[in-house]
Amino acid sequence: MANRLSKLIPSRLRAPAVGLPFRAMGHGSVASLLKIALDVAYVLLALLTLVTLVGLVAFLFIPDDNLNLTVSNTDGGVQQALTRPLIVFGFGVFSAWFGGFLLILRQLRQIFRTLTQGDPFQPENVRRLRLIGVTLAVVTAGVWIAQGVVAARLAPGVLDRQGVGALLTPVFSVLVVFVLAEVFREGARLRRESDLTI
Repeated sequence: MANRLSKLIPSRLRAPAVGLPFRAMGHGSVASLLKIALDVAYVLLALLTLVTLVGLVAFLFIPDDNLNLTVSNTDGGVQQALTRPLIVFGFGVFSAWFGGFLLILRQLRQIFRTLTQGDPFQPENVRRLRLIGVTLAVVTAGVWIAQGVVAARLAPGVLDRQGVGALLTPVFSVLVVFVLAEVFREGARLRRESDLTI
């Protein structure tokens, strides 16, 4: 059908065939290179998560006498005592943050594995994208709440609270991930129908 239509259109009115100079999916493609980059990032983030967890456990037992933090700004600066609750809270928040992104990278690696195999429209990818969306939403909300707690209770005057406007980009990102999950769900449905037809 598309061939017949293209024959009806005069050649001077046809859009030129534009091909990409590289393959997007399959072995030796851009997807396989991105999969390698995600593997490296996953290992590095796993190490960072481990370090913050070790720091969290260590500061439960290390004495915190005479620890101070000075934050400079245009007004000169604020000196904040680094109490054990503040340090443990900080390490806990960073551990959770790194752990959340570690989970996101794990799901992305599995999605890119299917892209490298040339078969992205699998039902598992829909579940993976939804899990990425939920994790991203939880991490975003957690960071927003943690920054509010630090600004109001643990270190007043050191850190400003984030406004609701700071949530616009992360919320948009979460919505994009959920839309992509629906696109993959529809692709998986069409592929399943095509397999049944054959």
